Amino acid sequence: MAAAMLVIDNIIVRIAGREILDGASASLPAGRRIGLVGRNGAGKSTLLKVILGNLGLDQGEVTWPRDWRIGAVAQEAPSGPITLLDTVLAADSERAALLARAETEHDAHGLGDIHARLEAIDAYSAPARAASILAGLGFPAQDQLRPCSEFSGGWRMRVALAAILFSAPDLLLLDEPTNYLDLEGVLWLEDYLKRYRGSVIVVSHDRDLLNNVTEFILHLEYQKLTLYSGNYDTFVQTRAMRRANDMAFAKKQDAARKHMQAFVDRFRYKASKARQAQSRIKMLERLQQVEVPPDEFIAPIQLPKPENVSPPLITLEKACVGYDGRAVLSDMSLRFDPDDRIALLGKNGNGKSTLAKLLVGRLTEMGGVVNRSRKLVPGYFAQHQLDEMDATITPVQTLARHRPKMTETELRTRLGSMGLVGDKALTRVGSLSGGERARLMLTLATLDKPNLLILDEPTNHLDIDAREELLMALNDFEGAVILVSHDRRLIEATMDRLLLVADGKVEPFDGDLDDYRRFLLSGESAPTRREEPPKASKEDVRREAALKRRALRPLKEKVEIAEHQVAELNKEIAKYDKTLADPLLFTQDRAKAASVSKKRAEAQRKLEAAETRWLAVSEEYDAAMADE
Repeated sequence: MAAAMLVIDNIIVRIAGREILDGASASLPAGRRIGLVGRNGAGKSTLLKVILGNLGLDQGEVTWPRDWRIGAVAQEAPSGPITLLDTVLAADSERAALLARAETEHDAHGLGDIHARLEAIDAYSAPARAASILAGLGFPAQDQLRPCSEFSGGWRMRVALAAILFSAPDLLLLDEPTNYLDLEGVLWLEDYLKRYRGSVIVVSHDRDLLNNVTEFILHLEYQKLTLYSGNYDTFVQTRAMRRANDMAFAKKQDAARKHMQAFVDRFRYKASKARQAQSRIKMLERLQQVEVPPDEFIAPIQLPKPENVSPPLITLEKACVGYDGRAVLSDMSLRFDPDDRIALLGKNGNGKSTLAKLLVGRLTEMGGVVNRSRKLVPGYFAQHQLDEMDATITPVQTLARHRPKMTETELRTRLGSMGLVGDKALTRVGSLSGGERARLMLTLATLDKPNLLILDEPTNHLDIDAREELLMALNDFEGAVILVSHDRRLIEATMDRLLLVADGKVEPFDGDLDDYRRFLLSGESAPTRREEPPKASKEDVRREAALKRRALRPLKEKVEIAEHQVAELNKEIAKYDKTLADPLLFTQDRAKAASVSKKRAEAQRKLEAAETRWLAVSEEYDAAMADE
């Protein structure tokens, strides 16, 4: 491993009396890209603030090389009359200071030194480099010369990201950098970070970014830090193996402890065995105590089953749509069926959300024809809706506003299907996490059991585990889905078709996301098609994908049944073991002891058979998932 760039030594951080980090330590390698992961609320952002010096320590220290510059995206988005390009250029404080000095320096030698330093830091190519970064993050050349104040908060946060990338600190800290990016921006950022010359610590819930960019994973769990080599998938596998080994060792130690304790309890006061009992007591005291913390609970996401409807759901014939008499999208001839799984591609501002609003009925066509099935039931999720929710009421009260005739039990059942269980259903919306508010929005979007679900960036506030829950829920969902997302894993695992929204048009994209990535990074004006053997028709592809999804449901049920049987048999065996652990049973009631032993042996045989069935159906289910 390379020399440490950052040493976190036994730090403790308390906020409002609550320990966020407790004895956390890690030695991070220099010049590497490290992903910082952990559940929402674990303290990832807190750790970044500590490294930046924005938050003090209650104990321990964090050290790094003295000459290093550490940088992070500004908390507040830039604003005011300064252009985007000048805002980014100003982020290189040394260059700005040298240029200012050059304007007032009259000494020839001093001026020569200034220009020599400007040459050394490549200052004269700075405008081109800054423009390239802004373009990669979605700003065309003409927009780069507009003032920051003309852009929305999300776009200005992109400018803040561009500024810190341009300043190129020795240690770059990124906290959820993809939250304000579209898929195109994420793909560009990923490529940029892979070529970044400094060190990077990135907090992200984007599994593909973590897999493609990071070389190490720093895991924050139960207030402690653990460093793993490899990308995110490697981390998941390594951690699972470690947990399995720890649990096996803990089980072995627990069995040894129980065996020795039973001997002590039985013979401690028997003279002939007293010495041996004392020996066992000493062994118990020396026996290593192994505690394996439980995996944190992952709240489920379950989408309601829609009613069947005959195709098509929606047809568009030369339709156009826009705002204030100005068309954003035109000449659209499209068809959407009940088994469609479609991802919308295209840069922010090209009209993806406009198309979604047209399909869901929130915008009216300006021309052409839009036909909707009379049985169409749309459900719509959009990020801006999160900001529009009343923060002063609870999730139960939020649903009650939309469904006043539903009982509280019915409302809580619907919230529970999205993972808002227990006290979360009665917590003020303003006190919920971003992920919990997203689950509430999903509940609202699916209240009518939609047969067309339109999701516009549903994953922004969901952690990796919650995204996996959404992925599985979408694969189980029996209706149509239209998805706008920068999460490639979600698109690739759940969507069957790609539509490209660009230049005022909506056209099928013939290829996959790897083709789209190549198209974006190539800078071509139109996607190039690969020469491939003839493919099955789109109708056949959709039909096959729908059949695969339906085939997975009974397999998943078999896995759940097998898991339940294994769990129940383990409980039964534990009950028998508790009875047999009584040292007096075999002397006072031999018949009962023999009967319980026989029942335990039979339960053990059933358990082995159940585990065999569980492994078989799990492998079958995993294989079917991989095929899909």
